[in-house]
Amino acid sequence: MKQQKNTYWTLFWSTFQLSAFTFGGGFVIIPLMRKKFVHHLKWIEEEEMLDLTAIAQSCPGAIAVNASILVGYRVAGVPGALITMLGTVLPPLIIISIISLFYAAFRDNAVVSMVMSGMLAGVAAVICDVVLTMGANIFKQKKLLPIFVLAGAFCAVRLWNVNIILIILVCGALGAANLAWSTRKKNQEGGEVQ
Repeated sequence: MKQQKNTYWTLFWSTFQLSAFTFGGGFVIIPLMRKKFVHHLKWIEEEEMLDLTAIAQSCPGAIAVNASILVGYRVAGVPGALITMLGTVLPPLIIISIISLFYAAFRDNAVVSMVMSGMLAGVAAVICDVVLTMGANIFKQKKLLPIFVLAGAFCAVRLWNVNIILIILVCGALGAANLAWSTRKKNQEGGEVQ
């Protein structure tokens, strides 16, 4: 029971800290979650974090909240999902509530404006890190389908302005077909060995 409470507290405090000190949205919090839950706490495998990120991105809502819910659920079930959601939502709620009290003063402040401009550069760097790290994991697998899907999705968004929902549906269908094909192939090979 004590270990379970410790796990809940660690989940809450980790997501609370990540959410409180991360500016720039969900794609910025993902590599920090990866560092915390994969490398530091070792509760989740690298490939599983990549899968959770893909699911979080394809679900409606904020990617940071979706990812934290999935990580919490993976680690501690439904209570873990609720705790990580609370830990992720509280800091922005508190910060925005405080800022709304002093909005007029913040709106025209030159220092605040410069700080926000500086944060944009940091956010761009973190997003580049996410792309390179997670893209490298796809290339390490040395499977052609994920590489073609990655390149195709990028081209569809950047070059042809294809709707992201269509891209998600096509990628989901390709993934399901690939899983069905590989499962059938594995079952056939298992039947031949016996």
